[in-house]
Amino acid sequence: MKTTILASAAFDPKVKAYWMLTWVLISGVTLVFIPLIPVVILLVLFIGQRILNAMSAELMERKLVVRRGIWFKVEKSIPLEKITDVGMTQGPLMRLFDLQLLSFETAGQSGEGALVSMLGIVNAADFREKILEQKDSLQDAQTSNKEPINTTLQANDIAELTSSVKRIEGLLTAILNK
Repeated sequence: MKTTILASAAFDPKVKAYWMLTWVLISGVTLVFIPLIPVVILLVLFIGQRILNAMSAELMERKLVVRRGIWFKVEKSIPLEKITDVGMTQGPLMRLFDLQLLSFETAGQSGEGALVSMLGIVNAADFREKILEQKDSLQDAQTSNKEPINTTLQANDIAELTSSVKRIEGLLTAILNK
C-alpha cells in the first residue's frame, strides 16, 4: 500500500557545529577528556555529514516516520493518533546556533521522556504545526465517520418493555399473595 508523504523534514547543517561545541565544552569541563577534543573534532568533521544525511522525518497521512543511523539504522513509525505531545526545546547552545529539538511523546509509552527526539529540523515550528494539524484532521475524520447513537426508542420497543414490566408485576403479585 502506497502512502502519501505530506511533509518531509530537512536538517540544518549547523547541527554538526552544535555537536562539536557540546563535546568540546564537556571535554573541557571534565578535564579527563581534553585529549579527546581533536578526535571529536575529526569525527564530527568527517562523519557529521553522513549522520545528517541518514536522518529523516516524513509526515504521512496516518503516521510520522523517523529514520536515523549510519551503522545501526533505526526507523520508528509513530501513529499520529498515539501522539500525545510534540515538545519543542531550545537550550542556550541551541539558541546560539538557532536550533530546536522536537520531541514526541505517545500514549502507552513506557518510561520518562520522549519516544523520539530530533535535533536541527529546519523550520521546526512549521513542521510541528503540520504534524499537529494532520493529527487533528485525522481525529476529525474519525469522529465524523462514527455512526450517531440512536437514543430514540421505537414504538414497538416501548410496547415490548411495557408488556415485560406488566409480566414482572404479575409474577411479583403472585409471589406476594402466596
